[in-house]
Amino acid sequence: MRLLIFGQGYTAARLRTHLEAKGARVAGTTRDGREGTLAFADTDRVGFEIANATHILSSVPPAEGVDPVLTTYGAALADSRATLAYLSSTGVYGDAAGAWVDETTPAGTGRRPARNQADADWLALGARVFRLPGIYGPGRSPLTRVASGEAHRVDLPGQVFSRVHVGDIVSGVTLGFDAPAGAYNLSDDYPCGQNEVIEHAARLLHLPPPPFVPLESLSPMGRSFYAENRRVANGKAKRVLGWRLAYPDYRFGLRALSAITSPVSAIAAPLAASHDQR
Repeated sequence: MRLLIFGQGYTAARLRTHLEAKGARVAGTTRDGREGTLAFADTDRVGFEIANATHILSSVPPAEGVDPVLTTYGAALADSRATLAYLSSTGVYGDAAGAWVDETTPAGTGRRPARNQADADWLALGARVFRLPGIYGPGRSPLTRVASGEAHRVDLPGQVFSRVHVGDIVSGVTLGFDAPAGAYNLSDDYPCGQNEVIEHAARLLHLPPPPFVPLESLSPMGRSFYAENRRVANGKAKRVLGWRLAYPDYRFGLRALSAITSPVSAIAAPLAASHDQR
């Protein structure tokens, strides 16, 4: 395998490490070409990698209303013989009032039109589109937020979310490279309210649960987190990819993270998100 990753952020960097350990040759882009990656705007070098890749994955979200990968390199990708993949969001399903959604549910109704369009455009290119819910893992989990004092609870009965451990994304994407083109939900087996997860993280850390705060007190981004309510089904990925979850619910995932987290790292600030991260 010769893989090009657009946007070597939190999830994609772990995918790179996993595949390189299996002998793959991997190149990744970031905006500034840091830490041995290619600068996204270096069209000559990126173009060379596109032409020679057997597989291409984008984890870059839309920016300023457009998908920067498709805007800059869409023509080259359309001409490529590589297997294409895209890390999308389950947000494309929009609000389901707490009901289950799967890949047969109409997409494109989410609150972010640019993400809806990018999802559709990658599917039109014949990509494997992996729709992801909330991502957690080492250095980026409810444990870090509770330990740093940044976690909170919001009293919204009936509000549920889906989530997935980054390790399970890596395994799902790896299997998906050899699967038919189309959309795949990569989520765990247990959608539930965010308060339940935060309270469990506090118990693992032997800390009191964080306080409740009014929804209106959150930032616009924080409020938008609660604007949609759905449960994400993962049956297609299990059936078609043969995907098996190492962390079927948050309790398995947080317990594993707690076991590898030292007292020093437990109180470290969470990693800042960036446009390169997914």
